[in-house]
Amino acid sequence: WADTLEGEMATIRDLVQMYPYVSMDTEFPGVVARPIGTFKSSSDFHYQTLRCNVDLLKIIQLGLTFCNEEGELAPGVCTYQFNFKFSLSDDIYAQDSIDLLTRSGIDFKRHDEQGIDVVYFAELLISSGLVLCDEVRWVSFHSGYDFGYLMKLLTCKALPHEEDDFFADMKIYFPQIYDIKYLMKSCEGLKGGLNKLAEDLEVERIGPEHQAGSDSLLTQATFFKMRALFFENDLDSTKYLNILYGFGMGANFNTGKAGGGANGPSWDPES
Repeated sequence: WADTLEGEMATIRDLVQMYPYVSMDTEFPGVVARPIGTFKSSSDFHYQTLRCNVDLLKIIQLGLTFCNEEGELAPGVCTYQFNFKFSLSDDIYAQDSIDLLTRSGIDFKRHDEQGIDVVYFAELLISSGLVLCDEVRWVSFHSGYDFGYLMKLLTCKALPHEEDDFFADMKIYFPQIYDIKYLMKSCEGLKGGLNKLAEDLEVERIGPEHQAGSDSLLTQATFFKMRALFFENDLDSTKYLNILYGFGMGANFNTGKAGGGANGPSWDPES
């Protein structure tokens, strides 16, 4: 929350140097808008849908879990959940998403009264060693929207109109990313959302579903279990690094070639 932010970010600045694998999840108020007009491809439509929603809406939570290259969690506190200022009376949202998050235990009254200011958080994040750093590897699941909200937060401006410009900016702030949903395409028999994947891999959740801290911890455990079982603990960075599932041109910001595929859905809480 706002009153503990500075101290926790100081801890994270030290933590990330020894534990540079950062598993991430966000919670946000759903999807409320669809773009109109003519689109170059279905991938372009997905990006424009993401862009118009991220520009309209506010992030609610960010969860980060820290571990090393072997998947060993940071000692003591390894997972951090940042709760941002959000008002049900002033901010835009999809009602079904708010209902889901409320059932999951998110206290919107407290978010309104004690939530973190996103501009101040962005200032601390820029200097944290988490972004703009080649040594940090971000791990996520179907994370176009997650990174969309982080890019909006970090740049303090609307997302670029063109998908390739968005991924050019991504390459600067997040030089190394793994998207588990994209990795699943190379794993026979794996399908579905994060919860289904964790269940199939016999990974146990700690904490409530649809809260960013718990989801980031589950993302971490699932990634390393999948890496061990399907990739012999060795992911080929030329094939799997920096590709976001669900996007086409620009999604692979190693090369600018088609990445996640234009047939991925824009967002679904269970996928």
